[in-house]
Amino acid sequence: MKYASIKMAYFIERPNRFIAHCRLAETDEIVIVHVKNTGRGKEVLLPNALVALNYQPSSKRKTAYDLVAVKKGGMWINIDSQIPNTLAADGIRDGCICLPNLKGKITFLKREYLYGTSKFDIYFETDHHEKGFVEVKGMTLENQGIGAFPDAPTSRGLKHVKELSSAQKEGYKSYVLFVVQFSDVVKATIHREMQPDFWEAVLHAVQDGVMILAYNCEVDEETISIKERVPFDLYQSFVDPNL
Repeated sequence: MKYASIKMAYFIERPNRFIAHCRLAETDEIVIVHVKNTGRGKEVLLPNALVALNYQPSSKRKTAYDLVAVKKGGMWINIDSQIPNTLAADGIRDGCICLPNLKGKITFLKREYLYGTSKFDIYFETDHHEKGFVEVKGMTLENQGIGAFPDAPTSRGLKHVKELSSAQKEGYKSYVLFVVQFSDVVKATIHREMQPDFWEAVLHAVQDGVMILAYNCEVDEETISIKERVPFDLYQSFVDPNL
């Protein structure tokens, strides 16, 4: 995935979860930008942090810029919450992302599929008559090489994990796929302290047979692409850099 028109800027402040104020590197102009992630991001959206803005002017938009990535030390972190689903679907189609425990080859894939009261991100079928779901979650929180989800409580995510357990019991192959939106990660885990009931739901899902996968990404200021599978450890400790 490559963004159309990236402008470099420096982060100033985030008055609310939807917008931020940034200073364009080229002109020093202060601009209002749309933040494409409603998570907190306090550990990366720091004053004077280098950020990448995608310039998309339109009369239908309130702002001409989307904040899509931020540099943390020497590493770019993509924070665009709309990117993981596309990367996941494309990655599964082209074989960059492997769904374990399937007997057959995926022959049909559809994005956004209604099951129960949830709309899962991906539905698939194989040539061995297997059917399944993949729920995709973007992971942007990192500390000491550990990636964690969520960075804020998520009632929607909790609901999806519980429904995946139900689907698994009904014979569907069910997966949670974390797209780690940065490259330097040793393990991925659940931020248990942030949302204990989400951790419990993932534990029960695993016990029911739902598979948890994590893939990291190559990221720079203009592009993001799937890199490789990384270990997921539900019991990995995580120190929240915001606390």
